[in-house]
Amino acid sequence: MNKSDYIWMDGEFVKWDDAKIHILTHTLHYGNGVFEGTRAYKTDDGRLAIFKLQEHTKRLLNSAKITMIKPNFSQDVLEKAQIEILQKNHFNSNVYLRPLIYLGYGVMGLHHIKAPVHTAIAAWEWGAYLGEEGLEKGIRVKISSFARNSVKSTMGKAKAAANYLNSQMAKFEALEAGYQEALLLDEDGFIAEGSGECFFIIRDGVLITPPNDNSLESITQMTILELAKEMGIEIQRRRITRDEVYICDEAFFTGTAAEVTPINEVDCRVLGDGARGEMTERLQKAYFDVVYGRNKKYESYLTYV
Repeated sequence: MNKSDYIWMDGEFVKWDDAKIHILTHTLHYGNGVFEGTRAYKTDDGRLAIFKLQEHTKRLLNSAKITMIKPNFSQDVLEKAQIEILQKNHFNSNVYLRPLIYLGYGVMGLHHIKAPVHTAIAAWEWGAYLGEEGLEKGIRVKISSFARNSVKSTMGKAKAAANYLNSQMAKFEALEAGYQEALLLDEDGFIAEGSGECFFIIRDGVLITPPNDNSLESITQMTILELAKEMGIEIQRRRITRDEVYICDEAFFTGTAAEVTPINEVDCRVLGDGARGEMTERLQKAYFDVVYGRNKKYESYLTYV
């Protein structure tokens, strides 16, 4: 990955190679830590702009609340720190930010309340998560043998480190089988989400995406729904079966990392014409117009640095 100069750790700027923690850090052993994925885009006027900084930071703190971690910094401080980490480093292109609240060294065992709380924010230049070619031509997707974590056993509204072991295994399986991403079903057999993305299909001009019953409450997903509504596109929030995916006209993933990535094939079934669909392209363009500052109506979503 691309290194930057500094990482923010508990209020201090630490050189990238010196940002280290103890081997007995509690989160490393037991998985209770929460994080965010946030992007800053190099806008057309040359400035970096963080997309929905407030919403991402709020979700970070919500994740901490869900997992019984008491944050050691306020939302205002964390927002300011994300701005400062971009100012401190020298970035020439789009940047991915990774705020992390974790439990440090001090206690062992499952009872985590007395473990010290730490916060770090890293940022680095990062392009398209699923590839620049994927944004244009689409990607091949495999429905995973791994079900999405059940709401009976984990808390999917928290962007918690422990939740992503399941995603790692699904992603590994998909890549080893020659696909580029995984699509997970919920415990009832309906589509849940990708390994790190929300999922949309289009059928007969209708945009369909599952409710967030068994997925993270996605900030990118809500942005796409807002843009679709403005375009007059009919929207349905409902369950989707795997066989409905096979016969849909278009499909795409959304997420901070994935942005708006078309899907051209699922389980060896070609979707639509096997290329980025017309509605997907319209929504993708509208999304990039927002994050790059080209749509002034949505400029309030951007925090310029």
